[in-house]
This record gives sequence, structure tokens and C-alpha cells, in this order.
Amino acid sequence: MHTSIRLAWAALGICCFATTPALAAKPPNIVFILADDLGYGDVGCYNAESKVPTTNLDRLAKEGMRFTDAHSPSTVCTPTRYSLLTGRMAFRTGMRGVFTGVGGPCMIEQGRLTLPQMLKNKGYTTAMFGKWHVGMTFFDKQGKPINRSGLAAVKRIDYTRRVPDAPIHRGFDQFYGTVSCPTTDWLYAFVDGDRIPVPPTKIVDRGPLPKHAYSRDNRPGMIAPNFNLEEVDLVFLEKSKRFLEKHVKQSPDKPFFLFHSMQAVHLPSFPADRFKGQTKAGPHGDFIFEMDWIVGELLKTLDRLGVADNTLVMFSSDNGPETTSVVNMRADHRHDGARPWRGMKRDQWEGGHRVPLIVRWPGKVKPGSTSDAMVSLTDVMATCAAVVDAKLPTAAAEDSYNFLPVLLGTQGDQPVREYLLQQTISLALSIRRGPWKYLDHQGSGGNNYTRGKLRQYALPNTDPDAPAQLYNLDNDPGERVNLYSKHPEIVKELKAKLEEYKASGRSRPK
Repeated sequence: MHTSIRLAWAALGICCFATTPALAAKPPNIVFILADDLGYGDVGCYNAESKVPTTNLDRLAKEGMRFTDAHSPSTVCTPTRYSLLTGRMAFRTGMRGVFTGVGGPCMIEQGRLTLPQMLKNKGYTTAMFGKWHVGMTFFDKQGKPINRSGLAAVKRIDYTRRVPDAPIHRGFDQFYGTVSCPTTDWLYAFVDGDRIPVPPTKIVDRGPLPKHAYSRDNRPGMIAPNFNLEEVDLVFLEKSKRFLEKHVKQSPDKPFFLFHSMQAVHLPSFPADRFKGQTKAGPHGDFIFEMDWIVGELLKTLDRLGVADNTLVMFSSDNGPETTSVVNMRADHRHDGARPWRGMKRDQWEGGHRVPLIVRWPGKVKPGSTSDAMVSLTDVMATCAAVVDAKLPTAAAEDSYNFLPVLLGTQGDQPVREYLLQQTISLALSIRRGPWKYLDHQGSGGNNYTRGKLRQYALPNTDPDAPAQLYNLDNDPGERVNLYSKHPEIVKELKAKLEEYKASGRSRPK
């Protein structure tokens, strides 16, 4: 062979070899599945005594990594969703409580970098289907913003006007879902993009709906003719499946980010007809079963489309299990959605915010692995940034830490984060370092355990004069013994760090 030809082929070989690592490093697709009010103890791979089969989540854990010390940033949904999508603790906005009806405006400020926008900037197609619940602005016929809860506010909506702060204005290319809780809050209608194509026409008729201990959570709002309260999650599933099918067919070389945000298993527990009676744990058990089935359907779709091997799948919940679910499931079916933790939704105790977190990434995450790393859903943004090699600006994701090294098995003994912040519906705060957890308030920070059915779960106050609480989770995972007065030095340290993080506006180092 002529020398020049040999050199040309050699050069070509070098070029081809040089590009191989880049091809191997093709950005993964990312799917985040968020359940609603699903407790740590509701999932079989977290609770051997669960009375509800969760075969698909158990399979996901066998194929990926199960986190045992993962937390929702808040004990209720709206602030958790804000933090997941921004990497920033929601208490920093000053917004208290949760949105209902057409409450708004959007908590995510215009111009703030979001998880979907960050991925979009890296070439991803981004889509969300399901519950938004971070606020939207609707207008009346005079063009005035409504931003209120209640039936009267919904009746004022001019459905010809577009929403200026819908998910498609916060980083998502596509959105189909609901403004707030799909089957609870005053507006029972689907948002497509930034408008409601099929407006509500009448007050919801709750007469024909199922009646049981888990069904009493419907506000008497306005409902659209295409909105079936018992089929909502199946609508969301169909939208996600269609997105995946269309994207893989039309843009096979472009990565996608899918945020599938469920109604399940938020009350009312209205499983679709095909799931009723599928478990021996009543309608809420059936609803958990449906939730797990939906996870399975999404995983099957990834398999069928041939993209599962290059898709990072994350599954979690926005907070702990609802009080009604816990009380009745314990009494009627010996199923404990908060097991083994104290507290439930709204509470600062572990049961209110320690949640399942399962991550699968074939070829990257060791199958069947378990991590006890302390992480928060606020950390998803920094982790995804590391996955796609995106640099986070200083004024973004202020409370987000990267746990990619944990997923890859390269973290060693170093903690992902030294401190963990939590907040409740009332903006009560806590901070944790290792086993030491400081609650900057008395009581649960959420539910009232002095009356009603929760009174049976009240524990003796072991330090009644203390203005706050301190627990050692290694020795006392049930948070039964308040050590506030016995360890003033630890109280001082954690209180000071909490105040520092509040004043600085961030907990992630600059």
C-alpha cells in the first residue's frame, strides 16, 4: 500500500478511535416518576410487612439502587415539587401551605433555572404529564389575574386566555395535566400546554363516586365533561407512553427528559375499575397497586422502544403517607405506610419526609444495590447536571447536592451532604447532621396529635420545657426521646447552621 494511503488510513483510525469515547458517553434519557403521598412503608422492598404487592417497584430496586435515607424537601406536595424542579428549598420563597384550585402565580420565578430548562439547554426534549401543583395564573374576562382558591375563583376563569406561567413556560416543551391535586382541588379539568381546551361545565356530582374511608377528599369544584375522577392516572400514563413512542420514532438520536407526576396515591383513593379488588388491602391498597402497575407500564414502554439501556430512571414520592390512609390502613389491614418511622404527611418526624427513592441506570448503577447516603429530592437537579455535564450557576439550585458518585459507586465514605434541611406545611424547619436531627419547633410541625384519631399515636414529651427537639436517629430512630436539654452543644451548632443557611439563601457552597 502506498505510504500516503497508509498514513491517511492511520489518521482516519486515530480520528475514529478518538470519537469512540464521545459516542459511548451519549447523554442518557432521564425519566423521573413521582408518586403522591406514597409512604416509605407502602413499598414492598422497603417494608417486608407491606400488605400491598409492589412487584414493579421491587423489580426496579433489583435492577438498580435503593436509597434508605432519602427525603422529600417538604412534608407536603407544593414545596417539594418546587424544590425538585429548582434545587432550592421552597421556604425561601415565603410561600406557606399548598396551592388549591387556581392558586398562583407560579412559585417558580420567571428566569429561574429549572431542572427541565437545564436539560433543554443540553439538547434534551422535555415533557411533563400529570400533577403540576406549583401554581398557575388564570385570568377573568377583564384580563385580571385570579390567583385564588375556592369555587368562586374557578367560576371567574376566562378559558380563552392562555396561562403565562404554565410548565411550558418553565422549561418543559410539552405538558398535559392538572393545575393542582387532580381529584381534590376546585378545578377538575386538564391543562394542555398553557390552556384548558375542555373547560368545566358543572359542579362535580359526588353521588355516584365510591364511598369509603379513603374517598372523602373531593372539594365541590367545577368539573369538565372529559374528566373522569377514577381514570385520571390512566390518562397521564397514556400521555407519557405516547410521548415516548413519538419521540423515539421521530427523534431517536435526541435525549429526552420525562417527568411523570402521578395523582396516585393522594386521596381520594379512586383506583380505576380494573384495579378494584386486586388486593386484600381495600381501596387504598388497590390504589397503591395501580400506582405500581403504572410504573411497570412505563418500564415496559422503555423496553419495547429499545431505549431502557440508555435511560436513567428515578422513582420517589413527594412526602409521607396521608393521615387518613395511615390510620385506616393500620386499623383495617395491618398495613403501615409510615413504617418504621414516627409521623406521617405534614409532620417533621421521619414518617413525614423519609421516602422511597429508587434509581436504575443500566451499566452505570449496580443492580440490587442499596445506599444509606443521606440525600434529598432537592439533589436531583445537581445530580442530573453532573450526568449531562452542565455547570450550575451560583444563583441556581442553591440547596442541591450531587449524588452521582453514589450512583456510580465512587463516593467512598464521604457523605453527599453534611447537613439536610427540611420544612413543613407551616414553614417549620429542621436540620440534620449525621444521626443528629434538630427540629426548630415543638411538636410535629404539622399534624395535631392532641385530638381525634391521631391522639392514639401521641408519645410522652420527654423534655416538656424545651422550645425545640433534638434526636439521635442511630440510637432512637423512632424519635421518642428529646435530647435537647442533654446536648446543648449540639443544639447550638445545628441551630447556628440553620440560621446561617436561612440568612445566606443557600446551603450548597458557591
